[in-house]
Amino acid sequence: MKCDVITIFPEIFHAYLGEGILKRALEKKLIEIRIHNLRDFSKDKHKTVDDYPYGGGAGMVMKPEPFFSAVETLYPERAKRRVIMLSPAGNKFDQDMAAELSREKRKLILLCGRYEAIDERVRTALVNDEISVGDYILTGGELPALVIIDAVARLIPGVLGDERSAEEDSFSSGILDYPHYTRPPVFMGIEVPEVLLSGNHKEIWQWRRKEALRRTLERRPELLEKIRLSDEDYTLIREIKGERQ
Repeated sequence: MKCDVITIFPEIFHAYLGEGILKRALEKKLIEIRIHNLRDFSKDKHKTVDDYPYGGGAGMVMKPEPFFSAVETLYPERAKRRVIMLSPAGNKFDQDMAAELSREKRKLILLCGRYEAIDERVRTALVNDEISVGDYILTGGELPALVIIDAVARLIPGVLGDERSAEEDSFSSGILDYPHYTRPPVFMGIEVPEVLLSGNHKEIWQWRRKEALRRTLERRPELLEKIRLSDEDYTLIREIKGERQ
């Protein structure tokens, strides 16, 4: 994963990328993430990156010139770059998109907007994709960019200490994750399910699968319509529904 981020607030990224799993992945060169200050690509002496909107209206609009200058300076060959603008109007980010981006051979360039909007010519003449992280408004594209970086980086081989962690995460199999427990076996009168202490791997797997299906059925039932369920899954779902009666 090779990713460049263009923002007017690079410090936001330095703080998050300087901790935990992502810090170790960067140190091991499993991923490459470079943060660029958009103001460095502004041509005027005041390093201006925004201006008043044509036609009037509230807020300021981010100028097109700094974005074009930044992208063309970093990667002049269009075929070798994939420019992504973080936008509420974009395709909604999910685990499938994270997996697709993790396999991307081109350099990823994430454009983080601020203020009222980015000049439309950036979208029409520079951007390959627009991505949204949800149906709500944020003050800028920095948090969505970090969400994408974090989700994609987890899928890069070697980033997680145990590759099974990514495989067993919620949504990796199309459904929500099963409940997790650790020591002590009893806390505040609540006991760890006995099957998890049994050492019987087949029964543990069946319990986890059933509880994952139960959680999905209760909280995100629409996810079950999008995946291929096995005959055993259908049996477990019938059991779950029977337990409700």
